[in-house]
Amino acid sequence: MIRLFLFTLALLAVQGVSQAQLERKLADADRPTELTFHAPRHINLLTVEPLDKKVLHFAIMHTFGPVSGGLRNLYGLDNGANIQFSFEYAFDERFSLGASRSGRDKFYNLFGRYHLLKQTESGSVPLSVSLMGAAGVNTSDYAFLQEAAPDFAERSSFAGQLMLARKFSEKLSLQVSPMAAYFTETLPAFLIEGEQQLYLALGFSGKYKITGKSSLTVQWIPNLNSDLQNNLGLGIDLEAGGHVFQLYFVTSQNLNEQYLLAGGNGAPGKRFASDSTSTASLLPAVTRGPLQMGAQVR
Repeated sequence: MIRLFLFTLALLAVQGVSQAQLERKLADADRPTELTFHAPRHINLLTVEPLDKKVLHFAIMHTFGPVSGGLRNLYGLDNGANIQFSFEYAFDERFSLGASRSGRDKFYNLFGRYHLLKQTESGSVPLSVSLMGAAGVNTSDYAFLQEAAPDFAERSSFAGQLMLARKFSEKLSLQVSPMAAYFTETLPAFLIEGEQQLYLALGFSGKYKITGKSSLTVQWIPNLNSDLQNNLGLGIDLEAGGHVFQLYFVTSQNLNEQYLLAGGNGAPGKRFASDSTSTASLLPAVTRGPLQMGAQVR
C-alpha cells in the first residue's frame, strides 16, 4: 500500500510539472517577434527595430561619388564622401533619442523613436508600429551671399515618419512608412532640389533572407506631392561578427530624412548610387549623378 501511495504521488507530481511546462510554452508563444529587420535603419529609412534598454547606438554613414566615373575614379571612391555621424540612446524598449550630423549643408538633426506596438509570435498583435520625429538645422557658412545669411529659423526643418511593419516569415519582412518633411525656408543656396516647403512621401522597405546570415533588401520612396524623382534602393545585408553590413545601390546621396525627401534623386541607369552598411555603425551613402557608390556599418 505504501508503494502504491508513493507511486500515485509521483504520477501527480509529474503531471503537475508537465502542466506547468505546457503553460510556459503557451505564454512564450505570445512573445514579441524578433529581428523584423537587421538594424534600426534599413538602407536610408528608420525601422521598427528597437534598441535594447540603456543601449547607445553609434553609426557612421558615408556616401561616395558616381559609379559612372569608372576605374579612373575607382567607381566613385575618389570623389569624396558625404558623412553622417549619429548616436541613438534607448531609455527603455519603447523610447529612444538620437542626434546626427551630416556633411551635406553641415546638417545637425535631433530625432526620437517611440515604439507603439510590437508584433507577437502568436499573431495577437499582427504589426509592429513605431513613430519618429526629427528637428534639424543647416549650419553651412553663407558669408558668400550678397544678401544677409539665413538665420536659425530659416535654416530649420522638421520630419515625421510612421512605421508599420510585419515579419511574415523567417525570410520575409515588409514595412510601410508614411513620411513628411517641412522646411521653414527653401533657399537656392541650400543643397536641395525642391523649392516647396512641405514634402510628403510613402516609404516601402523590404527584406528577404537568402541564408541564415544574409538578406536581400529593397527601398522605394515615391513622392506624393512633388515632381522630384522617386527614391530607389537595392542591396544586401550581411551579418558578421556581431555586426550587420548593408551594401546597396541608392538614388540619393542624402542621409537624413528632410534632405532625403527634398534633396532630389537620380533614376536607375541614369542617376543611381551604391551604398554599404553594418550594425556596428558605419554607413556609406551615395552622391547624385549617374550610378553612385557607398558603404555603411552599424
